[in-house]
Amino acid sequence: MKFRYLYQLLLSHTSVLVIAFMILGLLFSHYVENLVYENKVTELRTYGDKILSDLERPSPRRPLYLDEYSNLLHARNIDVITFNRQGEVSFSSGGVYPRIELSKEEWQKIESGETVPLKKDFGRFDQAVSLVIMPRVVNDQLTGGLILISPISGTREMLSEINQYLLYIVLLALAISVLVSLFLSKLHVKRIQRMRDATSKVSSGDYDVHVPSSNFDEIGDLAEDFNEMVTKLRASKEEIDALENRRRQFMADVSHELRTPLTTIRGVMEGIRNDMIPEEQKEKSFGLVSQETKRLIRLVNENLDYEKIRSNQVVLSKVTLPLLDLFEVIKDQLDLQAEEKGNTITVLADEGAVVHADYDRLVQILINITKNSIQFTTAGTITLSGSSSGNETVIEIQDTGIGMDPGEIKSIWRRFYKADLSRTNNPYGEFGIGLSIVKQLVLMHEGSIDVFSEKGEGTRFVIRLPL
Repeated sequence: MKFRYLYQLLLSHTSVLVIAFMILGLLFSHYVENLVYENKVTELRTYGDKILSDLERPSPRRPLYLDEYSNLLHARNIDVITFNRQGEVSFSSGGVYPRIELSKEEWQKIESGETVPLKKDFGRFDQAVSLVIMPRVVNDQLTGGLILISPISGTREMLSEINQYLLYIVLLALAISVLVSLFLSKLHVKRIQRMRDATSKVSSGDYDVHVPSSNFDEIGDLAEDFNEMVTKLRASKEEIDALENRRRQFMADVSHELRTPLTTIRGVMEGIRNDMIPEEQKEKSFGLVSQETKRLIRLVNENLDYEKIRSNQVVLSKVTLPLLDLFEVIKDQLDLQAEEKGNTITVLADEGAVVHADYDRLVQILINITKNSIQFTTAGTITLSGSSSGNETVIEIQDTGIGMDPGEIKSIWRRFYKADLSRTNNPYGEFGIGLSIVKQLVLMHEGSIDVFSEKGEGTRFVIRLPL
């Protein structure tokens, strides 16, 4: 059986308040009762001191003092009794008391000159009273004592009335506290319910939720943490969706790239098997099959190379290289390809410029970018330039080709991305994997690579590698 959180809060708050009010009420009642009885005893002692003082003073009116005080205190419901050393009553203003029974301890205090105050006495007289027993000393000799008695019935009535008002106050305070507790409990439960509803939406896949948060209490902090969690989940979902789309696109691109050479190879083999290819064309057909096979091998190797780089299976062996010599190597390897499209490769670098990198991987980076520039440049110039100063080497590869739109720049690092569909039949960088490998290799060198391009104005790659 469920016990709703609202009722739990209300019960806990009410229980605490009830216990607190009961304890405070009992303590207050006990304090007031003690205070009242203490004041009563103090009052009796004050009257007793005054009476004893007057009785010890020589005066012709001394025999009348007890009667006068008795009449005066009778109005205050106080009786006066005097007794001798044997406990026999010599004067009483409130009834007949032949003898006063004092305990041994009380007699000891009287004989030593001490006053005996009793806030409550229930068995000595015919009613419950407060009393004070005071020693009477004449010429330094104990002659008896004085007792002032006040019934506590009036005091009890007063305490009962005080307790009654106290009960009303406690009930009123408890009612107000319950109402406030109910309001606050509903407020907290409502905030928790909002979070519960939001959690249900998140569990169903809806991440566009937001819970009002604040720094007022822990629930506000929890709401803030919840919003942060939802934001991260939303970002993770978007990333997963993007990765899924990229996976699908990757599979489609790979299938497309594999289908073309495989279709060509299959067609040639079927033609040869069915004697549909003339004898003089067979040599050319075998060459086409060989070319397409090499193309498939390059595709597989580039994918394997990319995955090795991403999984940190490639270990770099960095050395310091002259930048100008490196550019000359790239120029020598790609001059023939550049000339086929009417392009010229130009090298510009300071004599003392150096670069700290893995030789094979840096050559791979520069060849991929330069091939990309040759591919999109016709009858133009590809310039390799660089310099080293301070703590880094800057390498720039700039072409005068067709350029790119700004929106394409972020996409060129994706595998199989094609800025131009005509790349499919281009023999250089046709798979769209090269720039992905370039990006990963530059990051492995703890460097950075930026691209600047405008449509029809050419493209410039800027690589920064730490020395």
